[in-house]
Amino acid sequence: MEKRIPFWQDMDVYKQSRVWVIFILGIASGFPWVMIGSALSAWLQEEGLTRSVIGYFGAVFGAYSINFLWSPLIDNVKLPVLTKWLGQRRSWIFLCQIAIATGCFALASLNITDNLHIAGLTALAIAISSATQDIAIDAYRIESFSETEGRLQSAGAAMATAGWWTGYSGLGALPFFIVDGVSWSWQHAYFGLGCIMLFLAAVVLLVRRTTYTAVSETAEPVSNWFSFFKERIKHTVVSPIAEFFTRNGIKLALSLLAFIFLFKIGEAFLGRMSIVFYKEIGFTNTEIGTYSKLVTWWVTIVFAVLGSVVNLRLGIVKGLIIGGLAMSASNLMFSWIALVGPDTNLFLSAVLIDGFTSAWSTVAFVAFISLLCNRTFTATQYALMASLGTLGKTVLASYSGVLVDTMNGNWALFFVLTAIMVIPSLCFLWFIRKPLKKLEEARDAN
Repeated sequence: MEKRIPFWQDMDVYKQSRVWVIFILGIASGFPWVMIGSALSAWLQEEGLTRSVIGYFGAVFGAYSINFLWSPLIDNVKLPVLTKWLGQRRSWIFLCQIAIATGCFALASLNITDNLHIAGLTALAIAISSATQDIAIDAYRIESFSETEGRLQSAGAAMATAGWWTGYSGLGALPFFIVDGVSWSWQHAYFGLGCIMLFLAAVVLLVRRTTYTAVSETAEPVSNWFSFFKERIKHTVVSPIAEFFTRNGIKLALSLLAFIFLFKIGEAFLGRMSIVFYKEIGFTNTEIGTYSKLVTWWVTIVFAVLGSVVNLRLGIVKGLIIGGLAMSASNLMFSWIALVGPDTNLFLSAVLIDGFTSAWSTVAFVAFISLLCNRTFTATQYALMASLGTLGKTVLASYSGVLVDTMNGNWALFFVLTAIMVIPSLCFLWFIRKPLKKLEEARDAN
């Protein structure tokens, strides 16, 4: 019988430099969500816009749900000069980050109430650039490890989660402190966000190229776009999707995609309205920055790392079931706050529990999607599945403000509903647990 590796030796994977590169790229992946998410929601709320309008702004996140449509570009199109200099993945990451920074500077120049439509279009441009960046980052992460490095893949998923939350919560606290602490405007805050994004783009220039990739780094840049879309879409869109269904069978493939779509809906509805809720209930920007951002940041990093180790031992299926149940239960903490009022101790407890459950479930979810990818179509298949997972977090969650308004601002009931939303996906997961277990065993046997 094979001797089991001690728990503490599982942590040795975090000594690998490749894992820390994934962490840095995770920061860049999560940071744009501040610009078009929490910071923008707080800015719009202070300008007196309704919950419904603020919720509708979340529709820009729809870009993350359909980015698989242009994911073949990331696998096949060579950017002039940049690809030769940086390689296929880093060139796209760098270009997108420059575009995100430009969008931030554009928002910083606006009076948002007088230019609401321009602000919305700019936020959409940031979302598209960020969603494109995510395709390249996810492919970079998967291709940084060989197919037999299961422990490193799990660690990479954990560090991607920890990095994302560092960008979203760690750096995301800054605009709240800037606006409250030094009496600057939200325009000043957005200028600062743009500068940070430029710094992250500079860091990308220093990391190494991916090692385990099926993408040719020497192919010529696409010069005839019509020919590209005529000839390549067949092979780079149809083929990856067909391969996924052929490998898994239609029934299992549809079941896997259905679970991916359902799993994060409740968390998405809560997240979209959380900043509006905090401000309406009476918390200050500084309190929001401290508890919702900084505390959540550290909790998520710690439990993302621990969660990867625990999930490695439990298996992806058990990890998803436990994480999903905990995620559902944690939403009820926000109902308690809605009933009690702006109690900072309760606020702290809620973000601690929510950060823990979110980290656990996300690490398992990322590892789950990575497990399903074929290396030949890494970017397309991962983007397709990830986009389904973010659909509830984007288009559907944009109606969260309408839902709260329909309930006449009954926040306690709203958060109970977000808890219930998690349950259908867990029921679905239970019915497909056996084929998932076989997939996991097949990976571990290689």
